[in-house]
Amino acid sequence: MLSQRPPMGWNSWNTFGWAINEQVVRETADKIVELGLKDCGYEYVVIDDCWSLRKRDENGRIVPDPEKFPSGMKALADYVHSKGLKFGMYSCAGTRTCAGFPGSFDYEFIDAKTFAEWGVDFLKYDFCYKPHLANGPILYNRMGMALKASGREILFSACNWGSDEVEKWIRSTGAHMYRSTGDINDSFDSFKNIAMSQVQKLAYSGPGCYNDIDMLICGMHGKGNVANGGCSDIEYRTHFALWCLFQSPLMIGSDLSKMDEFNLELLKNKELIAINQDEEARPPMMVRGGDRPVFFKHLENGEYAIAYFNFTDRDGYNEIEFYDIGLTVAAGYGFKLREIISGEEVEGVVTEHFGCHVPAHDCKIFRGTLVQK
Repeated sequence: MLSQRPPMGWNSWNTFGWAINEQVVRETADKIVELGLKDCGYEYVVIDDCWSLRKRDENGRIVPDPEKFPSGMKALADYVHSKGLKFGMYSCAGTRTCAGFPGSFDYEFIDAKTFAEWGVDFLKYDFCYKPHLANGPILYNRMGMALKASGREILFSACNWGSDEVEKWIRSTGAHMYRSTGDINDSFDSFKNIAMSQVQKLAYSGPGCYNDIDMLICGMHGKGNVANGGCSDIEYRTHFALWCLFQSPLMIGSDLSKMDEFNLELLKNKELIAINQDEEARPPMMVRGGDRPVFFKHLENGEYAIAYFNFTDRDGYNEIEFYDIGLTVAAGYGFKLREIISGEEVEGVVTEHFGCHVPAHDCKIFRGTLVQK
C-alpha cells in the first residue's frame, strides 16, 4: 500500500518557485543519492507549480514548457528512475494553478493519463481557482478515481490547505497525504504556528493517509522562494523534530547543492526519522501546552517518546508529572530514557515526574521503555 508510512522526498517550491527547470531536477536527483539522503528514505523528487505552458494543446493535454524542460517529462522521469528514485509533479483542482497555469478542473482523467504515460509516481494537487460552486471533496474524489484509472500507481498528495475540515473526509477520496495548513515560510514563527495548529487534528492522520503540515525549510537560511529571514540551526532542529514527532511527510524544500553540514546531518538523523516512520503511527498526546509544550507518544516495540519544546526566547525548565500520562506511583513502573539528539542516557529509572532544561527555541526528545522499579 502506498503511504504505509509518511512519504519522504524533495519538492521544488520552497527554494525555486517559478525558476524550476530540468537541470535543477536532474541535479537534485543526483544530490539525493550522493549525499546519502536516498539511503535514509527520501525517494520522491517532486516538481511543483510553474512547469507548463499557459495553454493546453489541441487535444486538451497539458504541455511542459519546452524552454524549462527541453527533454520532456518522460525523459526526466526516466532519469529520476535511473537513480532509484520516484518522480513527482503538480497540478490543481481549480481551473488554474496557484501561479496561473492550466489546472486540472474538468481535465482530471486526461491529466492523470498523461502523468501516467510520463512515468509520474506522485501528484501534488493544489486548491487554487476552484469555481465557487464546485464541491471540494468531489473534486479530490474525482482526481483520486482518475489516478486509479490511469494505469499507473501514483501517490495522491492532496493540498487543500485545511479547508472544509479536510481531515474528516480526505481519506475517503483515495488521497495518501493531505495538506492541512497554509503555506510555510522560512521563519521560526511560521513552522511553530503551523505545527501547533494541528495538535488536535493529528488523530485523523495514519497509515495510508498522512497529515502533511507542509514542506521542510531546514537549511534554507533565508534564501529561496519562501524566504522570510531564515532560522538558526537550533530552530531548524526544532522544526524537523516537530515534523518527525507529528509524523508529517518529510519533503525537503532547500537547495541540496548548497546544503550545509549541520542541516544535512539533521535531515539524515536516523533517530528522528525512526520516530517519523514508526510503524504504529500513533499521534502524540500533548501533556503540557503553552509556549513550553511537552508531548508523549507511543512507539512500536513497546517504546515511548517524551518530547520537550521551548518556544520562548529564554532558556527554561520543562517538567511533567507522570500522573498526567496515566502512570501513578502505585503502578510500580518508571521510564528508562535516552535523549536521542545528544545520545545521553538518563541515569537510573525515572519515576513520578521528569523534567529537563531546554534552551530557547530548542527541544529535547527522549526515547525509552517502561521498566519495573
